[in-house]
Amino acid sequence: MKATALFSGHFFIRGSLLYLPTLVCIVLAMLRASGAEKQDFSPVPTERQLPRAMHSLMSERPRISVGLKSTDILGTDNRALQAAVDYIARLGGGTVEIGPGEFLMRDSLHLRSNVAVVGTPGRTVLRKARAAVSALGLDGDFGEEQITLVAADGFQIGDGVAIWDSGAGGFHTTVARITGRSGNTFSIDTSLNADCLITQKAQAATVFPVVSGYHVEGVRVENLIIEGNKSENVALNGCRGGGIFLYRGFGTVISNCVVRGYHGDGISFQQSNDVLVEGCVSENNAGLGLHPGSGSQRPVVRNCVARANGEDGLFLCWRVRHGLFEKNVIENNGRFGISIGHKDTDNLLRENLVRANQSDGVFFRNESLGMAGHRNRLENNVIENNGTKEPASGIRIRGETKDLVFKGNVIRDTRPLEARKQTVGIRIDESAGEVMLDGNQIDAKTAVEDKRARKP
Repeated sequence: MKATALFSGHFFIRGSLLYLPTLVCIVLAMLRASGAEKQDFSPVPTERQLPRAMHSLMSERPRISVGLKSTDILGTDNRALQAAVDYIARLGGGTVEIGPGEFLMRDSLHLRSNVAVVGTPGRTVLRKARAAVSALGLDGDFGEEQITLVAADGFQIGDGVAIWDSGAGGFHTTVARITGRSGNTFSIDTSLNADCLITQKAQAATVFPVVSGYHVEGVRVENLIIEGNKSENVALNGCRGGGIFLYRGFGTVISNCVVRGYHGDGISFQQSNDVLVEGCVSENNAGLGLHPGSGSQRPVVRNCVARANGEDGLFLCWRVRHGLFEKNVIENNGRFGISIGHKDTDNLLRENLVRANQSDGVFFRNESLGMAGHRNRLENNVIENNGTKEPASGIRIRGETKDLVFKGNVIRDTRPLEARKQTVGIRIDESAGEVMLDGNQIDAKTAVEDKRARKP
């Protein structure tokens, strides 16, 4: 650097006139940059690599927005939503923000591991498209990856599709995506789970879960409204579908979502451990409101509403164990408020409001000793005004169920005397084992009806 003094207090540097204070600042900056103050980038003691990655936790993760306008990805249907989810998944996880508006779903929104899908509270609506339905023109064979339809109109490449017959329900129903077409024959991305025979009324329909997660971990779903459009869709059983559905979706969080009008279950999760469902509403669905099942361990369902569903409000399916169900409202459902049965043991149900369901408020299903729902605890629940269709019990215990604890519950019927149908507070059937009653308040024609020949 060459500088020429012009007069006191000024220097001329490469054709520019600088004040002396400015030059002093430049010199000091150059000295600092030369290493006078060395910055320390050493890892802090608390830094740890993530369990399944070779880097530590980052304070910023990928985010992308998708919606009808003013977002990173523009679109009005499941394809735009899926593009955003898959993009974030390819970056190892992050957040997909869905803007307000209605999105038409011709296939499920397939969740991906470590991706959070977050809608705009009260304004993001995923609407199930009208279903096409057809009988199969040829038998669908176990393991086959194509189907042939009698009436192919309405079936399109990219659509979600379910295939079943009268003998292939439950987990034998196949839910897949159409990947190609040749006339009336369609390829699918999943092999058939069972033989689907014309002689057993084999059929296909473009029905599927509106939101689904298969073989995923660390997923979060928030602030979505699922419109099931059940008047334009046929039923899909809850083992393979629901408004929101998980199959081996470990550690999933479903928060502040609404599922309504789905022709099947509202929220169903199968073989999915450590699922949290919080602040959700499942209403006016044709099947079950909330359906944890098939070995789902340690579920937590809290502050939810299961209302006016066609079957049970809360159905604990097979092997639901060590769960917590608290502060939920379960009302006006078409069968039982809560149903507990096959190997559903060691659950805690507390501070729930179970009211105005068509049959019993809480129902323990008829299971043999090895298969029954043992060691469940019901504490501080209000169970009232059940039996809107027929005489019912607040709680009924069937099968060889044992070691139940009912503590601090209020079991009552507050309707006018002539309208009361919850006539029994707690009904214990003949084969039941030990039941502990502690501090319950029961207001019923018969407080406890114990049919056991020998009281434990």
